[in-house]
Amino acid sequence: MPTTKNDKSLEDLFLDSLKDVYYAEKKIVKTLPKMAKAAESGEVRSAFEKHLSETETHVERLEKVFDILGKPARGKTCPAIDGILEEGSEVMADYKGTPAIDAALVASAQAVEHYEIARYGTLITWAKELGMNDAAEVLKATLGEEEATDEALSALAEGCANSRAMRQAA
Repeated sequence: MPTTKNDKSLEDLFLDSLKDVYYAEKKIVKTLPKMAKAAESGEVRSAFEKHLSETETHVERLEKVFDILGKPARGKTCPAIDGILEEGSEVMADYKGTPAIDAALVASAQAVEHYEIARYGTLITWAKELGMNDAAEVLKATLGEEEATDEALSALAEGCANSRAMRQAA
């Protein structure tokens, strides 16, 4: 019997959110090569290429979580990530060839990371509450990488991208 609006549970919410982040990660895999290509500095390009490899692993981990749950790995359209990525595309177009492109790309990437960090944190909490400890452990590995990527992007912005944009703008 199909679930009605009145009998949706935390488990339903967990699965919907898992589908949401799966969709997001797959979209990010498609977007990161474009961001790497748009970067001016080798450091920023390398950071995006490294994160592409990690994101492919995140997709595989999510597929493992779906497998743990006995559910097919399917994404659910996520308007939030679509909006964040569209904004990133606009930034790439608006700042292409300018001294600020790398700073703009890093900022766009951090918006993605912050979204992912929020989603994974919530999923881990719900997985624990639902007694899905195996799923929580798999998700924790990805959350740690997302947080490390956010820190690396901050260091990249503060270390070179922002100052290069400032120096060249003066």
